[in-house]
Amino acid sequence: MTKLSIITAPDPRLKVVSEPVAQVDAGIQRLMDDMLETMYAAPGIGLAAVQVGVPKRVVIVDTGEQGEQDKPLFLINPEVLFTSDETWIDEEGCLSLPDQYADVRRPVVVKLKFLDYTGVPQEMEARGLLATCIQHELDHLEGILFVDHISMLRRGIILKKLRKIQRESAAAER
Repeated sequence: MTKLSIITAPDPRLKVVSEPVAQVDAGIQRLMDDMLETMYAAPGIGLAAVQVGVPKRVVIVDTGEQGEQDKPLFLINPEVLFTSDETWIDEEGCLSLPDQYADVRRPVVVKLKFLDYTGVPQEMEARGLLATCIQHELDHLEGILFVDHISMLRRGIILKKLRKIQRESAAAER
């Protein structure tokens, strides 16, 4: 497995709508394995392929607690079938917006269909943190970041901070 580079905002590649996966093959499985290693190393609980520069409809999620055995969930071509009317607000962060957090309102329950790691069709229902994480990662597939769900003022502050950090990092590398 290979650790991949995670794209950070405001990189325009994060706003690209991801393309469906035509076939689950060894290349897609290798991508998911590399994404998993990248996510765990970051550390994070979810990662979309577009965040590592591959605009394909591939997501990995693992919301298990530290110290628990890894239980990754591989979602290929995920489609939402249902979201609950009941919502909740939870603080979200993102590997593509390092050290930035905001409260986001999302449905408590989501039901979806997808292909698993081997390409077998699956359906599942998720609640709470897992549902939030899945919705967050599925947003990435549509070019949506969690900051797109908050006020323009707060979003502007976060993106301004990230641009400043990127400028300072680039200057330090020279």
